[in-house]
Amino acid sequence: AFATLGVPAPRLFEAIARDTEQRICNFEPQGLANTAWAFATLGVSEPRLFDAIARASEQRIGDFTPQGLANTAWAFATLSINAPQLIDAIACASEHRIDDFKPQELANTAWAFATLGISEPRLFD
Repeated sequence: AFATLGVPAPRLFEAIARDTEQRICNFEPQGLANTAWAFATLGVSEPRLFDAIARASEQRIGDFTPQGLANTAWAFATLSINAPQLIDAIACASEHRIDDFKPQELANTAWAFATLGISEPRLFD
């Protein structure tokens, strides 16, 4: 809700980040994507949290929806977070499900890869 409204709450997000790091293994793919999106929407970069999100997402990447893949890529790109293994996993998962992507999801994924300076022939050729 804070992210949707654009309300900054740095102490709250710091507390959420610390708690989330401890519980990340219990998150479903949508929760991982939503958490990354919320922090990125407010421009809150929490490196330890995003490392945890990247590791957990890599393990569950096959369970992500196209929207979850796009939102996760968008969040990491928005905060300029370098997570090459995650981005490669997103590329691989996206390639296999590209026909399921809606136009906005394709646009967000393309933007994320371009912003991160990644040329991904599997997706864009």
